[in-house]
Amino acid sequence: MASIIQVDELHKHFKVYKYHRGTWGAIRNLATREYKTVRAVDGVSFAVHPGELVGYLGPNGAGKSTTIKMLTGLLVPTGGNMNVNGYLPWKQRQQYVARIGAVFGQRTTLWWDLPVIESLELLQHVYRVPADRFRQNLNEFRQLLELDAYIDTPVRSLSLGQRMRADICAALLHDPALLFLDEPTIGLDVVAKERIRQFIQHINRDRGTTVILTTHDLSDVERLCERVMIIDEGKLLYDGTLDVLKERFGGKRQLVVYLAEDYPAVEIEGAQVCEHEGLQVTYEFERQALTASELIGRVSSRYRVQDLEVREPDIEETVRRIYEQQLLRN
Repeated sequence: MASIIQVDELHKHFKVYKYHRGTWGAIRNLATREYKTVRAVDGVSFAVHPGELVGYLGPNGAGKSTTIKMLTGLLVPTGGNMNVNGYLPWKQRQQYVARIGAVFGQRTTLWWDLPVIESLELLQHVYRVPADRFRQNLNEFRQLLELDAYIDTPVRSLSLGQRMRADICAALLHDPALLFLDEPTIGLDVVAKERIRQFIQHINRDRGTTVILTTHDLSDVERLCERVMIIDEGKLLYDGTLDVLKERFGGKRQLVVYLAEDYPAVEIEGAQVCEHEGLQVTYEFERQALTASELIGRVSSRYRVQDLEVREPDIEETVRRIYEQQLLRN
């Protein structure tokens, strides 16, 4: 299958002028104009196929947003090759942006003083969306995103969650094949996050829209993405499935056992008892040393069991371990 995004050895470097500490604080030497080069993106390569929903992860300053800005044509790469939906984004920007959607969590594409509906109608003309297609999309998105309660409200009066839903609607009115979402749930409450996640899932599964999602909220990734890419210090550290990431770097798993009767000793070979309170016992075990089914078999052969539960490590803890221990750099 042909890639909708193909990136090869992508670089983006910035010159940052050096400042010196003086009597009046930090000052720049205008005579020497000393600077250092920051490699925001440093040799990144990947391909994305049509219909994928990919999570792009990394700490602040890792290079996520810089990558997305190059992919959307907002920044010109320092080096490397890129083809997105058949275009060079920064060279063919006018034709290219008519075929993608983009939502940046801290910005809006809507007109601040206009009601939401008027902004959307203006975008219909900007993107030259046929009237029947515009009505069909708008009616569908109004229902899925629950826009009707504030569709006649000026954008400046919307809450962050309301504005984000309106921005996502605006980004999809022209049926783009590719959607870039940069921190779409940042600062939102639980209900607003869930509504946006459901909508992203809908347009990816039902419409086949390819989605690139950057986020600090790893529950977004667990809910939506099968594939993740991890970037740190400008380099791509991991590109693969979320399941394999957990399998390789997830650390210890837990088996919670609810016993049918009280036992004074509940030790099991290959596992560690990390909690024993009443009839509930929690075992920790290394996935490389023991499978969950093997541990369950050992427990069941020794004790009468009412119920049990296997707990996987939290994805946030897994990714934090990767950054802290630099597990992917080896």
